[in-house]
Amino acid sequence: MGIKVVPLGAGQDVGRSCVIVSIGNKNIMFDCGMHMGYHDERRFPDFSFISKTKQFTKTLDCIIITHFHLDHCGALPYFTEMCGYDGPIYMTLPTKAIVPILLEDYRKISVDRKGETNFFTPQMIKDCMKKVIPIALHQTIKVDDELSIKAYYAGHVLGAAMFYAKVGEESVVYTGDYNMTPDRHLGSAWIDQVRPNLLITETTYATTIRDSKRGRERDFLKRVHECVEKGGKVLIPVFALGRVQELCILIDSYWEQMNLNVPIYFSEGLAEKANFYYKLFITWTNQKIKQTFVKRNMFDFKHIKPFDRHLADAPGPMVLFATPGMLHAGASLEVFKKWAPNELNMTIIPGYCVVGTVGNKLLSNAGGPQMVEIDKKTTLEVKCKIHNLSFSAHADAKGIMQLIKMSQPKNVLLVHGEKEKMRYLSDKISKDFGVPCYFPANGVTVNIESSKLIPIDISSKLLKRQILEYSQANSKQFEDQQQQQQTHQQQQKQDNSDENINNLDPDEQPFKKIRSPITQLPIQGILVAKDYQNLKLLDPSEASSELSINNINLNYILNYKIQTNNKSTTTSAMDGLEILQDRITELLPHDQINRINQSQLVIKNQVVIQFDKVQQQFTIRWSNHHEQLFSDIYKLLEKQFGEQL
Repeated sequence: MGIKVVPLGAGQDVGRSCVIVSIGNKNIMFDCGMHMGYHDERRFPDFSFISKTKQFTKTLDCIIITHFHLDHCGALPYFTEMCGYDGPIYMTLPTKAIVPILLEDYRKISVDRKGETNFFTPQMIKDCMKKVIPIALHQTIKVDDELSIKAYYAGHVLGAAMFYAKVGEESVVYTGDYNMTPDRHLGSAWIDQVRPNLLITETTYATTIRDSKRGRERDFLKRVHECVEKGGKVLIPVFALGRVQELCILIDSYWEQMNLNVPIYFSEGLAEKANFYYKLFITWTNQKIKQTFVKRNMFDFKHIKPFDRHLADAPGPMVLFATPGMLHAGASLEVFKKWAPNELNMTIIPGYCVVGTVGNKLLSNAGGPQMVEIDKKTTLEVKCKIHNLSFSAHADAKGIMQLIKMSQPKNVLLVHGEKEKMRYLSDKISKDFGVPCYFPANGVTVNIESSKLIPIDISSKLLKRQILEYSQANSKQFEDQQQQQQTHQQQQKQDNSDENINNLDPDEQPFKKIRSPITQLPIQGILVAKDYQNLKLLDPSEASSELSINNINLNYILNYKIQTNNKSTTTSAMDGLEILQDRITELLPHDQINRINQSQLVIKNQVVIQFDKVQQQFTIRWSNHHEQLFSDIYKLLEKQFGEQL
């Protein structure tokens, strides 16, 4: 069948994540985000790639949202309520709870404050969320008879999940954003060794190996402390949930330890939201938070208070955590405009900022005073210090390689990153893991060839019987090999000194060899296809029952005449059966070979062998149910007596 992938967003880019994956005849949209750096039609993915006639519900089998960040879910109400998609949408319960709040916050900023048009309404957000079906961690949901999905813990933010999608024998893992390093409030990402046909992974930090986390935390606290000691104000742009909790836990503990009185503020409403959702979804946090939550809520901060906008003009030092994290709108941008012209102040950007945002412009020219374009009408002189201390909850290069090793994919496709960094990582993945790696641009289709293997269900009855027969036959051969090795070893000891034996190449010392594990097993049965889909390999008796046909017994007789070059030479009945019996015991245990009399053997109560001394011939009787056993016996006859022909 094959797998087809088309990024509509996040192809050689960060932001507007939206990837269409076709597995067999099923089409899945992974994420439906907006680009925070654009304010025109480029803000949303180009959905015309899905259907030129806008038959989105008919074309797509489902949408899967990995987490609540707007670059992964921001276009969802637009796609469902304005473009007309009416199919199922899957996300975790924390994501379902938080997404509408962030969507409404952003809508207010874009429409109510900026006056933008062609934007979704509050009612559209509500109607969109009615289509959402929550999925629990490690829960497998069958979207339909063929497509199933399963969620895995991704770290990153509260409720973030990676998704495993399977159709038939083909599967895809889509990571969304994830973090392989645990932090102060969330655990690290984890997935089974699912061996998907394709792993689609984010690559925000494709070429970065992060330094010590403790070192970054010390640097962060030192810079903040030094700035407020000199009377400056510190602005830390963050997103509503995620890094802000991490940094608040850190700075609140430091303020307590250092006995500092400088005020620290949350952006309006952040504290209440964080407390509510982390308490509601406590099972998604790390073990320490779970254990201490009853005694002490880690998010009840002693030194951090809600922020009122008039405080931005208050004199004296302070620290402010304000949303959003990329300085593209909202409280963080408003406060930045006021504080940026003062060289005593500082802005610390703890996360990634996409191209086009004010945050990205600041980081591109950090180091001294600069003129920054806020929008088409506004340019701002920036004199405050700008620092980027990465507390981003994305996997670095080491973490990405770790996830590939963990999941064991057959192919890898990179999204959510920058082109040149993707190119470097792609080469490294192909070299280290020996798998094809792709990094397509938006709108470019990648076709992944599927496995040529055909899955067959094997009857447990057939499998047990043939494993038993195979192991019994091979155990005898192994015993003989061991005996030969022991004999060879004794001979070597007689012919060589101990010193010479020790100097032999290990591969030349037969007594050093051990039995290799059985990795392949020949199995014979009847292949049955029902409903033109599932193939089954069955025992003959099971096949008869499965197909509702009577079991047919066919009895065969074969005369095998011995011809010798020397006409005076004959083989006695005793000799003929003795020779054949010795050969058969190499295949089967003694208790499965029954000697009836001097001229007759019965093998496994299934095959009867007689030898006629006068005619110098073997007569073999067997049925159609014992073809394999007869075949093995016939090969022994050919090997032993065929040389005399």
